[in-house]
Amino acid sequence: MSTPTNPPTQQLLVELHGWGRTAGTRSHLAPIDSVAGAVSTLQQVGARGVVARGLGRSYGDAAQNAGGITLDLTGLNKILRVDAESSEPTVIVQSGVSIDTLMKALLPFGLWVPVLPGTRQVTIGGAIAADVHGKNHHTQGSFGNHVRSLDLLTADGQLRTVAPDGDDPELFWATVGGMGLTGVILTATVAVQRTESAYFLVDTQRCSDLDDLLAAMSTGDEDYTYSVAWFDAVTRGKHLGRAVLTRGDKARISDLPAKLRADPFKFVAPSFGTIPEIFPNRMVNAATAKAFSAAWFRKAPKDRVGEVQNITTFFHPLDIVAEWNRVYGPGGFLQYQFVVPFAEVETFSRCVELIVTSGHLSCLNVLKRFGPGNDAPLSFPMPGWTLTVDLPIRDGLDRLCHVLDEQVLAAGGRVYLAKDSRLSAATFQAMYPRLDDFLAVRRRVDPDQRFTSDLARRLRL
Repeated sequence: MSTPTNPPTQQLLVELHGWGRTAGTRSHLAPIDSVAGAVSTLQQVGARGVVARGLGRSYGDAAQNAGGITLDLTGLNKILRVDAESSEPTVIVQSGVSIDTLMKALLPFGLWVPVLPGTRQVTIGGAIAADVHGKNHHTQGSFGNHVRSLDLLTADGQLRTVAPDGDDPELFWATVGGMGLTGVILTATVAVQRTESAYFLVDTQRCSDLDDLLAAMSTGDEDYTYSVAWFDAVTRGKHLGRAVLTRGDKARISDLPAKLRADPFKFVAPSFGTIPEIFPNRMVNAATAKAFSAAWFRKAPKDRVGEVQNITTFFHPLDIVAEWNRVYGPGGFLQYQFVVPFAEVETFSRCVELIVTSGHLSCLNVLKRFGPGNDAPLSFPMPGWTLTVDLPIRDGLDRLCHVLDEQVLAAGGRVYLAKDSRLSAATFQAMYPRLDDFLAVRRRVDPDQRFTSDLARRLRL
């Protein structure tokens, strides 16, 4: 494919950090709003390389590049085509389109984004580069499973179209989950799903402890498209790991009450404004964490079946408040997410107990079950239990994470790169057994490592 050129894009020297607000570094931010602009900027890349960035929702250092160039792709925000009539409906989008924008555009066609992470404020390029997953991984896999082709700007300045069944499937799968290190994703063709409404039928139940929760998910998840649990990582003793389990499916029009049937595709996305920059580092402490965890558990019904919920309530409650990460104060926080195989349930339970008894407090804790992974060598999901915790930055946190790393690695599990900001190179390399497959593709398409990032340098990629 030919690659047009434009004058160089103006760059600003700015400090960038991930959603966890830690480990910020300064790089030259280049706003990109065209393919030609991306090509021209790539020609300016020096020794410190370049990486793409979307809306900055990776938690660590994956989308920052100290001393080099960072491409701001949010200007590539056009939906190019919606094919709603074919047997497999698809959409062609530029990589800077957010999932929020795409969902709002698709719903009037009766179409649905197949995989939703915990926030809608993620670009399509970022969703592919991190191979994001949602509540339906156990039934429908991760985002890369639904991508039919990519237009990828590689280090030689060429724009390549790659696909899982194309001439270079290895490059396609290295790009999925490849954290932006194979090139710049400029457009993508994504398979989408049909839906009769923007609502969901949701079953909710409270689980008294971690064993109760794991048993409920093990025996019932396959009956639902979507499943997720919030659990209490503060309470100790016999109620350690008590949880609220919510599972559901897309609602049909016939499932909706009469008042919702008139506008079944209504996108309900309330906003309570933006969290101000006023919170101290110790806002999340023993008292506030215990109060929040008790309230969250008790407000949930003990057992409720067939409740109709909108998109925001079921998928994205945190999107109601912008910049919610500020609640952790200027010190920021670490989101630690790991997965271990189903057979390693003892290790999983041990990790939960280590977190709960560590003195490090997490209020936003998510447990899901993963299904089979895909062909992407750096994709995170694998069959097993995956746990996510949000931990404020405090003394001793790295020691806790190091112990968790050892447990996860010994169990044959791994840590999610899109959430990571502190994993060692040696541990990362041991956690991802197909790393050599990824590196072989990267050496082939980018032998001089023009595409790089703070994460890549830290992990020696």
